[in-house]
Amino acid sequence: MSRNRRRLSTIVEALSVALAASIVMPTPAAFAQQPSYADPSKPALKRGSMVLDPTRAALIVIDPQNDFMDPRGKAWPVVSESVTEQQLIPHLTQLLTAAKAAGMMVAISPHHYYHWDHQWRVQGPLEIFQHDAGVFDRAGPYTSEGFEGSGADFLPAFKPFIFDGKTVIASPHKLYGPQVNDLAFQLRKQRIDQVIIVGMLANMCVESHVRQLLEEGFEVAVVRDAIAAPKLPEGDGYLAALINFRYMANGLWTTDQAVQMMRKR
Repeated sequence: MSRNRRRLSTIVEALSVALAASIVMPTPAAFAQQPSYADPSKPALKRGSMVLDPTRAALIVIDPQNDFMDPRGKAWPVVSESVTEQQLIPHLTQLLTAAKAAGMMVAISPHHYYHWDHQWRVQGPLEIFQHDAGVFDRAGPYTSEGFEGSGADFLPAFKPFIFDGKTVIASPHKLYGPQVNDLAFQLRKQRIDQVIIVGMLANMCVESHVRQLLEEGFEVAVVRDAIAAPKLPEGDGYLAALINFRYMANGLWTTDQAVQMMRKR
């Protein structure tokens, strides 16, 4: 080995030792003491810089439907703990009230399944669960037969906001993201370029909407206590989403913070 190569090897080794010495890994006890949803005390990333402008922003509520948010809903057994922890229903009510008072656009991105959707030959685990349980099932897109009060219907507490003649109800998304519905089209037609995303499921439909709208150039905020997700042996969906939102959302706010921003005109 040449003298220069030996010198380079020595420098690289020294740097590696110094870097390893500078990283102090938390002990298991330290992890246990930190609430699982708390933000890191010493984050490595700067927070997103989104400043809400209600005149060009929309509140997007994903899947505000009985199967996810009502104790009689078909998915309630796996989402109830998260919905309760986050106080999802009262927080969504606060946000809808504030958005309407601020004159902001409100849009609903619902989830509906028709009988032909149950014939899909390609399905992922959550699709299989939803189809087996009949989550969000409807008789068809052009009939209201059996819809009122069903799992696919909107939670009664939200209906005064949704059916006020101003709220946009987008066409249904089929898996998780808005790629196959008209949500982005409706937003652009209103010259909206900022969105606040809330609803369910945090790690599936909410995250997929966040990712897609970011890719389309929208400025995207998530309200961390106005989302919820399943808790299964496969993992805590809320925590999974929260980690990713820390990495990529332009804003990650509480309900109180979002409401305060909506009031500033």
